[in-house]
Amino acid sequence: MKIKSVITVAVSLAFIQFSCKKLTEVNPVPVDNANTGVVNPNKEVNSWIYSQMKSYYLWEDQMVAEAKTDNKLKADEYFESLLVKPGDLDRFSWIQDSAEELKASLNGISKVYGIRSAPVFANEAKTKVALSVAYALKGSPAEKAGLKRGDLISQVDGVDLTPENYGGALAKDMVTVTLGEYKNGLISNSATKLAMSRAEVQTNPIQHSEIIKVGTKKIGYIVYLQFLNAFDNDMRNVFKNFKAEGVSELVLDLRYNGGGYISASNTLSALMVKNLKPGTLMSKQEWNASQTKAYKEKYGANVFDTNWQNEANNLGSLNRVYIITSKGSASASELVINNLKPFMDVILVGDNTYGKNVGSITVEDNLKRWKWGMQPIVLKTVNAKGESEYGTKEGFSPNVRVKDDLIPYKPFGNINETLLNAAINHMTGGTVARAARVGVKQVETLTNFYPMENKSLELRDMFVEKLPFK
Repeated sequence: MKIKSVITVAVSLAFIQFSCKKLTEVNPVPVDNANTGVVNPNKEVNSWIYSQMKSYYLWEDQMVAEAKTDNKLKADEYFESLLVKPGDLDRFSWIQDSAEELKASLNGISKVYGIRSAPVFANEAKTKVALSVAYALKGSPAEKAGLKRGDLISQVDGVDLTPENYGGALAKDMVTVTLGEYKNGLISNSATKLAMSRAEVQTNPIQHSEIIKVGTKKIGYIVYLQFLNAFDNDMRNVFKNFKAEGVSELVLDLRYNGGGYISASNTLSALMVKNLKPGTLMSKQEWNASQTKAYKEKYGANVFDTNWQNEANNLGSLNRVYIITSKGSASASELVINNLKPFMDVILVGDNTYGKNVGSITVEDNLKRWKWGMQPIVLKTVNAKGESEYGTKEGFSPNVRVKDDLIPYKPFGNINETLLNAAINHMTGGTVARAARVGVKQVETLTNFYPMENKSLELRDMFVEKLPFK
């Protein structure tokens, strides 16, 4: 049995028998091991955290011995204390106080307004800020209120945005935003105000798709936000239409895609790859020594191989694919790039990617003693050639470097949109130059890419959904 056939849904890992200690069915009682009279309420949960990390963590062989840890720390602080070279080797593992909320966010479900934007300076003195809207999620409160790509938000609840307050401006559950207008080098307040209330939103990752005709070329264009396998059939239908219409070029826009399910990235890869040969090697996973031993003993030497899967709507006609990237293109987005590179030309347009070639699993306590959910790094991916060199802070470098710094943003699919235009211009040998944009300037942003209104929702991960052990 291959991993590709058993990895399907995110679940607790406490059921895995070969590596987990037996857990008591009763609630733990804090223990004073030192007989000091001081009870340590964190001992049991921290012991559980350590045992799970020692079982699954990719770098478990470099973890400090449990006896040398401080089990009096709060659970989240204790988890952080176990990470190996945090910010350098391990830039990605995290813990959350609610496993249920963690799993929901990994499946694109969050209570949000649904805005992604880039904060930009609104005046030359840099005392005012505007949020340049990159998109409003389909079906979100922001979209329903009328916000769209290209809008500028200059006030929230009648208060001008500044470098000091913009980060928390959308923290409340109900807001009224004032749209800004760009004129003569400044962004000023308009008369348009839009009211929104935060709500639970299921992300539809296919934010935009269309066929763009340039001369004799038919170019498929997709803006894909998150790798969610629940939407794989929707993606297949997009490619079915592309194939029926005779698309000969493809632009995949991953500038806003921070990752998601590995299985969804495999599906998308198989819809694009040239000369799809189902059953041949696409990629491999590398786990820690104990997990590798247990998997191979139970499922065979090739358990970590992922083969190309049959996709009836594979375009079949592509010699190359253009992928739009930014610092926000991470993990599963980068996995697609790495999957394709041995088989076809992959031309990156935009900025360097995030640089994450490792993946995680969700760990929770199936006995429900604690609500914590952990997302530790447990695997590294390599492509069919054994390549995985993008796992640095530099990520993948673009073939065509273009700054996405013209505002207001043009709509998705508009051939004058900054990064799409650069891709089409490269594709056509410079025959589609960008039209002049009167009154639009390059702007200085306050961040490297495009945050949601809630930074905790910034996914930069890829993860497997189910392990084969019960």
